[in-house]
Amino acid sequence: MLISVYVPLLIAMVLAVFAPRAARRLAPRPAAWSLASAALVASLGWLGSLALLAFAGLVQIPEVAEEGQWSVAAVHASDPVHLTVAGAAALTLLASVTGLTVAAVRQLRHLRWARRECRLLPGDTELAVLDMESPEAFALPGAPGRIVVSSGMLRCLGDREREALLAHERAHLRGRHHLFQTLWRFSAAVNPLLRPLSDAGGFVLERWADEEAAVRVGDRTVVAHAVGRAALAGSANRSRPALAATGGAVPQRVRALLAPPPPRRALPFVAGAALLVVCCVSLADAATDSEEMIETAQRAACVTTEARAVSAPSGPQHEVCCEHGQLDGPVQHR
Repeated sequence: MLISVYVPLLIAMVLAVFAPRAARRLAPRPAAWSLASAALVASLGWLGSLALLAFAGLVQIPEVAEEGQWSVAAVHASDPVHLTVAGAAALTLLASVTGLTVAAVRQLRHLRWARRECRLLPGDTELAVLDMESPEAFALPGAPGRIVVSSGMLRCLGDREREALLAHERAHLRGRHHLFQTLWRFSAAVNPLLRPLSDAGGFVLERWADEEAAVRVGDRTVVAHAVGRAALAGSANRSRPALAATGGAVPQRVRALLAPPPPRRALPFVAGAALLVVCCVSLADAATDSEEMIETAQRAACVTTEARAVSAPSGPQHEVCCEHGQLDGPVQHR
């Protein structure tokens, strides 16, 4: 446990540094799934490692050991996690759980707001056109979701560019991109070091929608012009929703659309999968070591209790603890 419990923490840091850089160079759809998988495993590994470190300090408290019937000395001998490290892990774990709870409440409120807005929008079709001079275009997740476009935005675009804009927003709804965003926000709330995954994920989702629109329209240049003009028209609007055609790093998106479609590369995915497997294996190994530590400490406590009972036969009778065997025979752990 001494080494394996820290491996998920290290992998979370590695993913935070290298995963966003790799994702921006990959095809957007698989990149989004890879970032989501990395965020999920890194967050669970982070929480699991902190929980195991905090547990290693908890079992060293004499009152807890007495309640659980294990030997504190045996715990010290088999698990050298210092109480200071365990205490810091416990505080960090508390902060992570608190951040996750706050993020979950905020995201639930956001989804309720989006569904309420979908019901209040005029019309009963997927597209809702608002009579507004301000250029607006975004997707609202719901059941079903809605595409919101202002008349001011439509006047800024040509016919084919409007088609590209609607195809982009429709791709957000069809791909359920708000679920990816929710996962990345939760991971950043659990571990602030994973926030770069959320930032890169927002860009990747816009690129995913751009590529879907390019396939739907059949002309990458038209989509690039639509993204550029929509961004220029809506540049004064600082309160854009997340799933908007004008979101993300627009110059990079336009350059990508003016270039050929990105090739599919296997090496980054293989390297990322290997890191995630190592994270899971290390966490499982640390959990197994913790279980064995408690079993060893319980056996040591039972041996000590039996030795005291044998050395003081005239004293009060002690019950056999943890079903480790009879007082007159060898210790057998079942």
